[in-house]
Amino acid sequence: MIVERAYAHLSSHDEDAWPWSVPCVRQLLDEGLRFTAPVTFLVGENGSGKSTLVEALAEGFGLDSYGGSHDWRYASPRGKSALGERMRFDAAPRGRRMATSWSARKGFFLRAETALDALGREGLSPDSVSHGEGFLAAFRGKFLHPGLYVLDEPEAALSFSSCLELIGHIDRLAKEGGQVICATHSPLLTALPGADIVEVGEHGMRRVAWRELGVVDHWRRYLADPHAYLRHIVEP
Repeated sequence: MIVERAYAHLSSHDEDAWPWSVPCVRQLLDEGLRFTAPVTFLVGENGSGKSTLVEALAEGFGLDSYGGSHDWRYASPRGKSALGERMRFDAAPRGRRMATSWSARKGFFLRAETALDALGREGLSPDSVSHGEGFLAAFRGKFLHPGLYVLDEPEAALSFSSCLELIGHIDRLAKEGGQVICATHSPLLTALPGADIVEVGEHGMRRVAWRELGVVDHWRRYLADPHAYLRHIVEP
């Protein structure tokens, strides 16, 4: 493991203001978030706060908030988020070196909305391939060394088979000493054996088994009988 626990402490704050009012952020402030496996998936509805968490985790580790690799220093004009500025880690020795030394740092922050621009700045020429292939170029060319890899909904541009390829990259990284923290809606990705799954929502954060995930149950029932859902949405 590289990062064993994330936490943040504030001397003063407005509990009714964003992001401190988000339940998962409140729980992070109160209890921290412990990482128990090399791969952690954060799963929740839009607006649950999972992207807020992964961005702050990347920033706290020293990865650019815009997205990009450990080699990409001061790439973005935007500063750290309010939570990212306060993010701290309990880490293994090599994790502490990475978090405090730019030269020792290894990792990548992939955020769906800026990924192609970030990859272009890093010389991967994503404009010459499809959106999904541009994402896969990052996985093939940048997910190479043990480090901290933070992903925000990487499945957004990927087909079913490409998601399976991504699972292979994540599994290889974990077995070679890397650590992955991924916010996702994908029941494909979260099925990775041995991964820790944290469900984010109004309850805050809680660990669940893959079969207990709401998104898994919904996909299973939808594929079995789409009409059971669509009859409430599509006019006859």
